[in-house]
Amino acid sequence: MTIKVVRGNPTPEELAAALAVVRARAAAAATEPSGAPRPRDSWADPSRIAARRLPQPGPTAWGRTYWPNQG
Repeated sequence: MTIKVVRGNPTPEELAAALAVVRARAAAAATEPSGAPRPRDSWADPSRIAARRLPQPGPTAWGRTYWPNQG
């Protein structure tokens, strides 16, 4: 594995910290089964957004699209 610093001038401590993170992630990825599904992050779940009721059409609907609990 080759790591190249493209910008900046990291200190040896910063470079060692970054390399430790990369190595830890690589080791964790190597221990996971290749066909195992990864859990989805809840913030990326589309049902989180669709769970709320959409505002009803009307003269103040534009404001309720951002503030759903108003009006």
